Amino acid sequence: MTDTHSFVHLLLVIAAVLLTTRALSVLAEHFGQPAILGELVGGVLLGASVLGILDPADLAIHTLAQLGLLILLFEIGLATDLRALTREGGTAAVIAVVGVVLPFVIGYAALSAMGIGRLAAIVCAASLTATSISVSTRVLAELGFLQTQEGRVVLGAAVLDDIIGLVILSVIGSFAAGVAITATGVVRTSAVAFGFVAIAIIVGSFVVPPLFHAAKRLRSPTTIAIMGLAFAFSLAALAGLLGSAIIVGGFVAGVLLNRIDQRDDVQRSAGAMGSLLTPIFFASVGASVDLRALAQPRTLLITLVLLVTGAVGKVIAAYVPVWFKGNKALVGAAMLPRGEVELIVAQTGLAIGALDASLFGAITLMVLLTTLLSPPLIQGIAKRDPRALELRPRKAAG
Repeated sequence: MTDTHSFVHLLLVIAAVLLTTRALSVLAEHFGQPAILGELVGGVLLGASVLGILDPADLAIHTLAQLGLLILLFEIGLATDLRALTREGGTAAVIAVVGVVLPFVIGYAALSAMGIGRLAAIVCAASLTATSISVSTRVLAELGFLQTQEGRVVLGAAVLDDIIGLVILSVIGSFAAGVAITATGVVRTSAVAFGFVAIAIIVGSFVVPPLFHAAKRLRSPTTIAIMGLAFAFSLAALAGLLGSAIIVGGFVAGVLLNRIDQRDDVQRSAGAMGSLLTPIFFASVGASVDLRALAQPRTLLITLVLLVTGAVGKVIAAYVPVWFKGNKALVGAAMLPRGEVELIVAQTGLAIGALDASLFGAITLMVLLTTLLSPPLIQGIAKRDPRALELRPRKAAG
């Protein structure tokens, strides 16, 4: 009877999460904001700070949230065409690397100066590294700038700094058991993470396309979709076994399947599963936020430090490649939004005990603020670009 009662309770919690996050996502999109904002706010409302319905520490909820996270990274990988990014590869790579290193170093130095512990400062600094592809590309597409040189640079740099951010996450996760952070340990873990990504992409590029091409003879889109999901789960498991982050495996699986003819079949299947599971992940992150911590001066100060150091690092990075003659201010602004990877870093830091409620709340608030503030900033810079009137009608006409 107890097991039945627990399962009934789980079903009701999931129903509450899905309905609440969907309603708030629709509302967020109505006001020009990404759906992720509604899912986070829904989690805050359902969490202990308000209604107390959603407990992110519950084993079943945690498991579903982790599956949702894996599917999310798999979908991002499916939408990532590495070959298309090579046109602006050099510029994008420089902006990505500088845009990761500068915010990380400046953020770590600033937080350490505030007396924050070493591991906590590393986790907070890591939350400044990646750019939210979904926010930037949505705004640039609306303005007609996504297919410009600037758009390709932003897309390439955002993909690359996501990969670097996930590798940093692997390094952070490796110290979860309390292992001392040493230069040798960081280099070793980074080598494993980068090595896994490189080898998986190289080997997978030769193995995956012929395998799925042969499966096409079955003429069963459902079978192809299931094979794609099974491949994602298998590669994620392999990443975990080799000491890398599981989600890195899911992302790489998506990148590899981006190149197959049946990508749309896999994408539809992943999207259907993601529509159920991904909101549970973001709601769990929101439910972990302690609203009382957000009201503390320390939390607000740390949020401000994260905002400033993250923005400075990304904007400077856009001006580093001197050979790039495009709109550098637009690129810098488009690299500002934080999103999925930062929330994953924050959740990992909270799970391993590196972050307290105040630091976790500061990262989450920073993500929310960049999500809200970046679109109007990008729009303001784009409208002053001489090509603005020419590009917008072209997009509208298409």
